[in-house]
Amino acid sequence: MRSVGLFVIGAISGVVFMALPKVAARLHGAIHGGHHGESGPRAHTEEKFAITANAPMEQVAPLFGADKEQGWAPHWEPQFVHPSPVSDEEGMVFTVAHQHFRAVWVNTAFDLKNGRIQYVYTIPDALVTVITLNLTPQGQQTRVEVEYDRTALSAEADGHVRHMAEGDRKSGPEWEQQVNQFLAGKK
Repeated sequence: MRSVGLFVIGAISGVVFMALPKVAARLHGAIHGGHHGESGPRAHTEEKFAITANAPMEQVAPLFGADKEQGWAPHWEPQFVHPSPVSDEEGMVFTVAHQHFRAVWVNTAFDLKNGRIQYVYTIPDALVTVITLNLTPQGQQTRVEVEYDRTALSAEADGHVRHMAEGDRKSGPEWEQQVNQFLAGKK
């Protein structure tokens, strides 16, 4: 009787292991919007810019937390999910309206001492964006390098990702002006 039980367990294990590649392929297709052979690779962009903030890093770095950014960035209105009460910290989760879509944002790095801040956000079925900020002290100023990595999740979003990249490329002067006006007390 024991050998029959082992045979059944072995047979079930064999079926499961044979099915795994098919399950993995279906999951991959669901996650990546189909097979590359059918729909082609999705749009992916990487844009960078740098600004100079007219204050020491200890004063500038906190301004790139989702809550503190509301002080200098017009139309920036995150709706916090976590933490409660609202606090700029690693792991914060919030949503932001993007036209008629709602993006879900997660902070993946909030290391103010070492000048590294990162956010990942997704607009479901449309795109994923990774925003990385690296801050470097320069005396009484701070250099802020910003990188946007965007990936379309569907063919319909390819053009939108490319269009957003054009805006990313041009954002440096506007960010620098807004941050420095805020630091100067003009906002």
